[in-house]
Amino acid sequence: MKYMLLINSPATESDAETASFEEWVAYDKTVRESGVYVAGESLADLTTATTVRVNASGEPTVTDGPFAETREILGGFYVIDVPDLDVALDWAARCPGARGGGSVVVRPVAEFD
Repeated sequence: MKYMLLINSPATESDAETASFEEWVAYDKTVRESGVYVAGESLADLTTATTVRVNASGEPTVTDGPFAETREILGGFYVIDVPDLDVALDWAARCPGARGGGSVVVRPVAEFD
């Protein structure tokens, strides 16, 4: 079963004890070498985001950045293919992004036949 691990970091760096680059490299290597890796990317800085909303009449409104007040920012993701939720939760707990004020949201990937 495929699961997406959504990696959230605190909105301000002062709130976080960020993981080192080496920790991220080691985690990424472990995920890839284990055979569970499907996809994953780190996202560019939040200031590069653009939000699109479409009103009831179908007209889009495009704004720079996200329009949300939040204490966490989506920083990246992994999609993994594992036997069950327990294994996905184990991978999430090992993720450096789950420490230091961050979190990893685990969601099953919907499959449509």
